[in-house]
Amino acid sequence: MRNLDEITTFLEHEIVPRYDNFDAGHGRDHAQHVMAQALTLAQHYPEVDPCILLTAAAYHDLGLINGRERHHIDSAAIVRADERLRRWFNDDEINTIADAAEDHRASSNHEPRTIYGRIVAEADRIIDSETIVRRALQYGLSHEPGLDMEGQYKRLKEHMQEKYAQGGYLRLWIPYGDNARRLTEFRAILADEQQFRHLFENIYHSLLSNHTY
Repeated sequence: MRNLDEITTFLEHEIVPRYDNFDAGHGRDHAQHVMAQALTLAQHYPEVDPCILLTAAAYHDLGLINGRERHHIDSAAIVRADERLRRWFNDDEINTIADAAEDHRASSNHEPRTIYGRIVAEADRIIDSETIVRRALQYGLSHEPGLDMEGQYKRLKEHMQEKYAQGGYLRLWIPYGDNARRLTEFRAILADEQQFRHLFENIYHSLLSNHTY
């Protein structure tokens, strides 16, 4: 029988530290948040195996090592290639973990294939105005350092509109939690140019002064 504590120890010592190689918005604190949030959401689904779920959450962004564009696909490949997981999981379970890791991406063109994918995707949706803008700006400052403040603002605003605005590609898959309400609140901020610009500038100057990107 699988031992959740044993798997958790493996994930915390062998997998989570790999997030230290990524930008500040996708560091180990992000991985740990998604893992914890996934387990919280799973309380509404007694059929869910927490060992499978926690492993999918831990691996979900490892594909960032090869860049952002295909990171969800690469995360799934990393799961399938990691022979250590066979200590606890059979082939079907490893495929479930890999599918959940792949299906977490907000811009995916299909609904997550399993409840595990839906939970990991929802756990990855941090619908908090300051956190959303900070993470996106950290990514921009890290990957496009040549842009000045106006360039970063234009890049950020376009991304926010494409993802979070009404009709954007972000989808929420789990009816529990506060994400739906928080998304409505963030859309109101995004629609108010003055309020959104003020939020951006505060975070921009904070990140530059503290070099946290």
